[in-house]
Amino acid sequence: MDLSTLFSLTNGVALITGASKGIGYSIAETFAAAGAKVVISSRKQDALDEMADKLRSKGYEVTGIACNVGKTEELENLVQKTIELYGQLDVLVNNAASNPVFGPVHDTSLEAFDKIMEVNVRAPFHLMNLCFPYLRSSPIASVINISSIGGISPEQGLGIYSVSKAALISLTKVYAREWGDHKIRVNAICPGLIKTKFSEALWSNDKIMQHIIKKLSIKRAGTSEEIGAVALFLASKASSYTTGAVLTADGGFTI
Repeated sequence: MDLSTLFSLTNGVALITGASKGIGYSIAETFAAAGAKVVISSRKQDALDEMADKLRSKGYEVTGIACNVGKTEELENLVQKTIELYGQLDVLVNNAASNPVFGPVHDTSLEAFDKIMEVNVRAPFHLMNLCFPYLRSSPIASVINISSIGGISPEQGLGIYSVSKAALISLTKVYAREWGDHKIRVNAICPGLIKTKFSEALWSNDKIMQHIIKKLSIKRAGTSEEIGAVALFLASKASSYTTGAVLTADGGFTI
């Protein structure tokens, strides 16, 4: 058995949203190290250029294309430019997410609700549909949606965010069922507490961390690199019989 080919993405093209930092950036680096040509996206082009330069200095092929996933025309432009650049698309990772509020669900405004749903559910839905014609032509097509353990069991203070991530899990299963005939695999990763800027409000609070640590089998926060490794499994031939799966990477929090 040649493990070097089992986890290889050589000659593949991957598009990753929310990839200028944190989990998205680590997934991009992991995919590039596995041989993929990677398009990273986030809202700010200067941040993307900085990260792309950093990865290219390691010998990887990475391009940054700015996109606010909440805007339909920018999603369309993202896909168009990716295809213009590489002529194909093999792996899509929906990682971009928003959570502008932390507190009781009854204090969440309609504006915040709409923002969360727009970025966390509507954008992945639309981007998957935009990518469908190109994924359908790929022999290794894989879509990976980054959900959250909050989508499995609601997290206190993250009510509507949890709702949006539960919806993303359901969306993943629907697409996995419908796209199986097109040989496109669709899976979800549910990270637990990962030490990134996005989750800083949690891991930087000693009281919250003490509470979380008590529930963890692995007594620490996870790293974005650990999520990147799970994503590589789902993107590669190693998971060729896996679709509709919801994989937790949470240190045992949901046990």
